[in-house]
Amino acid sequence: MSSTQTLSRAQARRIALAAQGFLDPAHAVPTLRTFDRTLTRTGVLQVDSVNVLQRAHFMPLYSRMGPYDVDLLRRAASGRQRRVVEYWAHVQAVMPVDLWPAMRHRMDVYRTKRGKWFAVEEGDALEAALLAEIAERGPSTARELDDGLPRAKEHWGWNWSRTRRMLDYLYMVGELAIAGRNSQFEIRYDLPARVLPAVYVDAPALSPADAHLELVRRAARSHGVASAQCLADYYRLKVGEARPAIDALVEAGELEPVRVEGWHRPAYLHRDARLPRRVVARALLSPFDPVVWERDRAEALFDFFYRIEIYVPAHQRVHGYYVLPFLLGDRIVGRVDLKADRATSRLLVQSAWAEGHAPPETAAELAAELDRLAGWLGLERIEVAPRGDLAPALLSELAASGAA
Repeated sequence: MSSTQTLSRAQARRIALAAQGFLDPAHAVPTLRTFDRTLTRTGVLQVDSVNVLQRAHFMPLYSRMGPYDVDLLRRAASGRQRRVVEYWAHVQAVMPVDLWPAMRHRMDVYRTKRGKWFAVEEGDALEAALLAEIAERGPSTARELDDGLPRAKEHWGWNWSRTRRMLDYLYMVGELAIAGRNSQFEIRYDLPARVLPAVYVDAPALSPADAHLELVRRAARSHGVASAQCLADYYRLKVGEARPAIDALVEAGELEPVRVEGWHRPAYLHRDARLPRRVVARALLSPFDPVVWERDRAEALFDFFYRIEIYVPAHQRVHGYYVLPFLLGDRIVGRVDLKADRATSRLLVQSAWAEGHAPPETAAELAAELDRLAGWLGLERIEVAPRGDLAPALLSELAASGAA
């Protein structure tokens, strides 16, 4: 019987970054083929409403492809041959359309629960009325369909009308799909048959076991190497749901049990995972990037303790409001709190911090990456606030280059 392979933490990092697309060759002008390749690596693109810098689902593409025309995502999410659609795949996320049949088991769960966060009543006439209205008028937002009833106030952070809650239910159970979003980022709902290619709408639903197998398989490809907890979290399965799928993939030879230095949990290596000798990467990562969204994994791989502080009162924040980790090589070497001030065409660096292991070139590399990001966002200047241990050196580098 062969002994279990042991990977160093550095090897595991390089495997994970290669699986996420940081080893793919750059294209001078990213195309839909570049987009397809990148989405295959990440699997999903998490959606979030915060727009202080750039919408969350655009950022992982930028981190891997470099400056690209964001219209690529619109093109991928429209037309008869659309490639992607939104659903609750990780949380709210852009996912490949071929995942729709694998999400039917999740739709059935939400149908049984009558909703995601709060249940809608069975037999509610509003359900049939909304479906009929959308069938007649086409893609519509909740505001366009709202019946004007008072909005519920009992849930912190929510101000949803009865119509909005019903639309969310119908979307979660697959009776409606997201056709797109308007300029205010409001969801436009439509019938699945008018949103998705027929082959996926008409495909039979996978059984829960087969769906879990497919989701764990995709998570394993996107992770390269992962614990059972990592594999379950990628598509928000319970660990108990993921374990039979992991066992089946191990038996089939798609996953190999391994040990990773410093990890206290068993790990699994995908059979197609690449172990490069080195990773040459320079990227700012969204707080919702798959590399860091599972915080325990980020700490185990990169020795990087990370918590998003959007919902923390300002005076209690340690690093800032919208803090992006800075990846250099195969290490996360710093973090910056960024804001796009579009009215004045400035990229605001509200704080900049170095990790203890950051190399001497961190400030210069970060300055170059910020200059590239500002260009992609169409911002003319970079302004650095004097907060954080990396801020002085960063300001000096930007001033020397003329970007600040």
